[in-house]
Order: sequence, then C-alpha cells, then structure tokens
Amino acid sequence: MTASAPTPDPLNTATLTISCPDRKGIVAAVSQFLHNHGANIIHSDQHSTDPQGGTFFMRMEFHLQDLDLAREPFERAFESVVAQPFEMRWNIAYAAQPKRMAILVSKYDHCFLDLLWRKRRGELNVEIPLIISNHDDLRRDAEMFGIPFHVIPVTKDNKAEAEAEQVKLMHEVGAEFAVLARYMQILSGDFLRGFGRPVINIHHSFLPAFIGANPYRAAFNRGVKLIGATSHYVTEELDAGPIIAQDVIPVTHRETPDTLMRIGRDVERQVLARAVKAHVEDRVLVYGNKTVVF
Repeated sequence: MTASAPTPDPLNTATLTISCPDRKGIVAAVSQFLHNHGANIIHSDQHSTDPQGGTFFMRMEFHLQDLDLAREPFERAFESVVAQPFEMRWNIAYAAQPKRMAILVSKYDHCFLDLLWRKRRGELNVEIPLIISNHDDLRRDAEMFGIPFHVIPVTKDNKAEAEAEQVKLMHEVGAEFAVLARYMQILSGDFLRGFGRPVINIHHSFLPAFIGANPYRAAFNRGVKLIGATSHYVTEELDAGPIIAQDVIPVTHRETPDTLMRIGRDVERQVLARAVKAHVEDRVLVYGNKTVVF
C-alpha cells in the first residue's frame, strides 16, 4: 500500500503581490523565478488596467517547504532578478507571521464582537495586541477575549493629545494596520500620518443622502428600498478612501427605523469582515483611489 504524500502546511506559504507597468513577460519571469528556487505556486491572479501602457497587478500564493534559499536572500534575489527590471512595487507576506491588527471602537458592539469571534474561530489570521476606545462600555467584552483594552477619552479640547496617545500605543505593540469597528470619531490627518499604516473603516454607504446622528430614521422617512454598507481605507478626505468591500440588502415599506438599524448593522459587520479578511490575506492592491481585490 503506497503512503500518501503529506498535506502541505497552510502556514508554510507566502503571498507575493506586485504592481508595475504592464508589458510582456511579467508572469513568465515571476513564475520562472519561483520555479528556479523550488517554490510551488498554488494560487495566481492577475489584472491589467490596460495591456497597452496600463498598470499590471498580480497576486501569487506559493508553498515554501522546498525553497532553496532563506527568506532574506530569496527576497534580495527577487528584487535584483525580477523586480528591478520590471519596475515593480512588490511585497511578500508569510502566513506564519499573522498581521497585527489594532481595533478602535466606541459603544456599538456588532462589528467589534464579530471581528473578535472570527479571530477566535480561525477565520482571520491576525493577532490583536490591543483595543482602543473613547468609552469604557466594551471593556468586559475585550477582557473575555483576553485583549488589552485602553480607554482614551476624546473631546474637542484634547483631540490632538488623544490621537497622539493612540498612535503611540499602536506603535508600541507593533500594529500593522487598524480597524475602525464603528469608532465614532473622525480621524485627523495628523493621526493618519503619525500612524503611517492602513486604517479600515465601515459606514452605511448606501445611505449617502442621510447624514446626521440618525441616518436610519432619515432613510425610513424617505422610504428607501435598499440599505447597505461600504468598507474602505481611511484617507484625509472623509469617507472617500479606496473602497474594499460593499453590499446591499433589499428592504420594504414594512420596515421600521429599528428593523432598518438591525438589518443595517448586520450588513455592516459582514462587509467589514470581508474587507478585513481581504486585507489580511493580501488580496487588496490600491491603485490611486481605487482597489484591485483578488
């Protein structure tokens, strides 16, 4: 009886992401380099904005067990042999090194708890070194998951100091990106520049005409037939950053403001989870104010 081959370790994989000017030979050069060094390609996606002078995007996932070089020399070789000749912006992420995700939250718990549960169930390959809030309401939930919870009150008078403290804490724990899980504060340009890493937000994008403290009441008063949510990267221009994920759900005249809110929050948590998962798995490549999501 022939023994079956061992199943490859899913954590012994890496993901290569690339963007560069489109030209002939990119896929062949990358594939040949990986083959020459013993890497086994298991997934590959690509996209070009225009084959004639456009931008080329690629995501390749490969096994590492037969690689003939250690990581640093492998990456140096890729830079000199492939990346420089093709003018590539590139990154290699290793599954065995989960990204470190900071969470910022206020009082609403639906997106916050959903992310914690998905992390616990193994759906999100991340580490969560800290949670920051401007209120103390969700401390007990954070403690149930064993995650440090920091309360930093934010007012008009102390906003700059509070943001500086938030950035300092995230740098101290090595956060690689942050998620606003219904964090009800507008981040300043100083915060974004100080943190210097991606920040993902969620909001009710399909209610753009309904601003203010109670958008679902305003939507109810207009008799909307769709509600939804958008998750995007945060930029200095409010709610205008590159979009990662969106979804909508039909509603009818029978809804009330309360049922609209419940439906909306369900969409919000699902869309945010999809966006975070795509970011964690290196499926999102930013192109101007747009994204390519593989």
